[in-house]
Amino acid sequence: MTLRPRKVLYVTAGLRGGGAEAMLARLASAQPGVADDVTIVSLLPAEAHVERLRAGSVRVVELRFDKAGGIATGLFKLARLIAESRPDIVQGWMYHGDLAALVALVLSRQRRRTRLIWSIRCTAMDWRGYGIGLWVVVKACALLSRWPDLVTANSVAGLKSHLALGYRPRRAEVIANGIDIDEFRPDSAARHAVRSELGIADDAIVLAHVARVDAMKDHGSFLAAMAELPDLSAVLIGAGTENLPAASNVLRLGRRHDVARLFAAADFVVSSSRFGEGFSNVLAEGMACGLPAVATDVGDAKLIVGDTGVVVPPENPDALAAAIRTLAAESAPLRAERGCKARARIVENFAMPHAVQRYVELYESLGSSPR
Repeated sequence: MTLRPRKVLYVTAGLRGGGAEAMLARLASAQPGVADDVTIVSLLPAEAHVERLRAGSVRVVELRFDKAGGIATGLFKLARLIAESRPDIVQGWMYHGDLAALVALVLSRQRRRTRLIWSIRCTAMDWRGYGIGLWVVVKACALLSRWPDLVTANSVAGLKSHLALGYRPRRAEVIANGIDIDEFRPDSAARHAVRSELGIADDAIVLAHVARVDAMKDHGSFLAAMAELPDLSAVLIGAGTENLPAASNVLRLGRRHDVARLFAAADFVVSSSRFGEGFSNVLAEGMACGLPAVATDVGDAKLIVGDTGVVVPPENPDALAAAIRTLAAESAPLRAERGCKARARIVENFAMPHAVQRYVELYESLGSSPR
């Protein structure tokens, strides 16, 4: 195998609109790319990112594990694809993708020449709310975690929590998510237009909370905090937010595909997650747009935010409200300075080219090291 891989095949649980899937889409379609030929295999229907991927010359294959008999059929289809395309690297993405990548690679009889990488995209979860099936897959991954040549995690906290779960990788590396700083950037021209569309006054202080409705995101704590902040406004963006309880100072927009533009209307970005976050894309994207962050201390939030915002304990609406109130009370020039520092932190540490380069270096290291 050459140092720089000619072919990389990613196996992901799905291509929905979540942060893990978005990072994979950015990585696979990046130019210059991580390999000459990139394929993404989705175990479930590829609901999002397909246009971007195909525009970037990335082949997308759907296996439809959701159909009757789809898992067994899909694994053999994946094994055949690996045998025929002979990728240099097969990289799983999320638990189901990791496990499927391992099984299919063994079935393909290409394990001797093809390197296997797994990708951890979250930190400690409350597994009780996600069904026994996921827990079984996670435990299987822990038991088999010495099989991959490399296990990557997108956060220090994520790697630590999986070691506690029983993961015993031969080699492990942390690669933070990469942010598209050209898409997510300050846009003063859009600020008035978006506020006008949403019916928000120009002088209002607005918080942006971007997350699907899920127990890990803890919308309840955020809404409780907003109840203590009647003089501030919030915009909730994400699947299911349109069905959350109404409040006079909260707009519930549901799933949107123009998050970068909506950030222009905000003054701060807020993450209220209570578990599960590894590297929060939302925090980093909001900061790239020049928004100071208020976040709960979950995953690598402290590492992302640094001294540009405030990090508080999770599941504590009072602490969350107090942190928001403190930042909102600062003068406009001081808030603007915070915003500049927030963007600079993302540009310097978490811009997409940094992540691409890290993956390229890891792929090259696998090519030069003995099996």
